[in-house]
Amino acid sequence: MFCFEIIEKENSCAARLGRLVTSSGAVQTPVFMPVGTQATVKALTPEDLYEIGVEMILSNTYHLYLRPGEEVIKKAGGLHAFMNWKRGIITDSGGFQVFSLSKLRQINDEGICFNSHIDGSRHFLTPEKVIKIEEELGADIAMCFDECVSYPCSYEEAQKAVIRTTAWAKRCKEAHKRADQVLFGIVQGNIFPDLRRLSAAEIVSLDFPGYAIGGLSVGEPKEDMYQVIELLNELLPEDKPRYLMGVGAPEDLLEAVKRGVDMFDCVLPTRLARHGTAYTRKGRLTIRNAGFADDFLPVDPDCDCYVCRNYSRAYIRHLIKAEEILAHRLLSYHNVYFLIKLMEQIRIAIKKGKFLEFYLNFFKDYGLQRQDSVSC
Repeated sequence: MFCFEIIEKENSCAARLGRLVTSSGAVQTPVFMPVGTQATVKALTPEDLYEIGVEMILSNTYHLYLRPGEEVIKKAGGLHAFMNWKRGIITDSGGFQVFSLSKLRQINDEGICFNSHIDGSRHFLTPEKVIKIEEELGADIAMCFDECVSYPCSYEEAQKAVIRTTAWAKRCKEAHKRADQVLFGIVQGNIFPDLRRLSAAEIVSLDFPGYAIGGLSVGEPKEDMYQVIELLNELLPEDKPRYLMGVGAPEDLLEAVKRGVDMFDCVLPTRLARHGTAYTRKGRLTIRNAGFADDFLPVDPDCDCYVCRNYSRAYIRHLIKAEEILAHRLLSYHNVYFLIKLMEQIRIAIKKGKFLEFYLNFFKDYGLQRQDSVSC
């Protein structure tokens, strides 16, 4: 039902090519997973995602628990049937979403009490309840309930979150019974190396089939994020998948793959699309800007997606200014395609033993400085 194999490894750094198999089929890694928080990737249909080449998406337990409720989704036959998606799904536990509602929640060792951001109703989530919800949602991979802290935070706050995350992981593993679903553990520790070491040792000792790196991309400098990933490359089992949660900027994908990460998710491609911004191989373009009013080039001349083959920057800018929802759809399609294609190119480069060359050329074209604390 579940397995992970490493097919090829880059000699000059930690980049690796792999294959993950779940109940819904095989996923090639490194992989980017678009976020379908509310059982939909915003503005895109499942057919769009198939056409783009998406193999796995992420949905969110917190949001689906509040609306429409796990009971409704269970009645529909599970999340796959409910949203008409036949490929892989991973469900976040909702720990990060509850963390982001700092003014609406209280945390203790038993769980988290919070007010719904929708209607103010009061709820209490424990590790056991989260696992029950995730089992009823029926994703291929479920995440443990964890505590994420903000950046900056004190050492004591990060330490307390690590202790709680380990305790909750044990409870999650004990509560999890669904045979056709696997449960991943999450490593916390903020940017403190000794806490990351402690968390990794404790979570790995519980022997999960995969491990996530949580608590990053919460405001810390990118150099700190890369250093944490680099450290965890040494600490997490080499033969199990590594999942960097909530990270999806192209430059971050390259840097994290170089440091041994296999799986990624992020809302960024569709969020940027809703703000009129597109990814291109030369960097981001803010299509809503006046300079594109009579620019009849494709969004990215180097892209072969449906949008770039059929629509111009000028037309999409017009849609944005006219507040037509087609603008969101077209830019979301392009941005998701861009990241899926980027991961495909990364996998090809690793297979050919040319990840270094691809990495250097990408940063040269993209106009950003690379981070060379790990030399390829």
